[in-house]
Amino acid sequence: MCLIAWNWQPSSQTPLLLVANRDEFYARPTSPLAWWQDANILAGRDLQAGGTWLGVSRSGRLAALTNHRDPANVRANAPSRGELVSAFLQANSSAGDYLSALARRAADYNPFNLLVFDGKSLMGLESRHAKVVTLQPGIGAVSNADFLTPWPKLVTLKDSLQLLLAQTHPSDAELLELLHNRGMVADADLPATGIPLVLERVLSSAFIATPDYGTRACSVVRFEAHSVQFLEQSFGTQGPIGTREFTLARSDWPT
Repeated sequence: MCLIAWNWQPSSQTPLLLVANRDEFYARPTSPLAWWQDANILAGRDLQAGGTWLGVSRSGRLAALTNHRDPANVRANAPSRGELVSAFLQANSSAGDYLSALARRAADYNPFNLLVFDGKSLMGLESRHAKVVTLQPGIGAVSNADFLTPWPKLVTLKDSLQLLLAQTHPSDAELLELLHNRGMVADADLPATGIPLVLERVLSSAFIATPDYGTRACSVVRFEAHSVQFLEQSFGTQGPIGTREFTLARSDWPT
């Protein structure tokens, strides 16, 4: 997952609205959004390593992951970061306890940001600093740097989401349109992350499309008062593949 934005309003009828894009090589095998057969997890699945980038559980938990772009510190033998998402979704510990324990071994993994919601608290972990972040109510976002780092595509998505929410109760189509933005950033505004300039340009848009690498999934997750709604639109080299949508009633959650 490379771009996530959310509106966290714990006392409202929609405590959490999240939109996200997952960027990955097209050659990496992936299954689309579905209930897993071996766990109470609703998510797409990375078939190479077995984890996921974004998911919810029958117990009303959510977790999402972005990689921290740091090519100089990527180890080929590090464990898959996708397992951190599925592990939280199956855990019983609070968001804070889970992230505090993970922070002590975060250096075992390549750099990442992990966003988690336990039904009460929305929190994050920046692995490079082993730093647990308590996220405040309102609109926030994370990409391939620390939480709320103002990369242009993050600022654009965050501001566009805020404008949309101020005007209306947005439809899935309106939210997906924000994620489909292919506008690139002027060179002077690009972050310097240790990759060639031509690649920095390509990765500056919310939606990425190259011959080998691009946005594989656009997702909208709504935690409503009585249900969780999860929509995923999948993409391949030729464009959209399909859309899947699931609703999990709150009556299904453990009490």
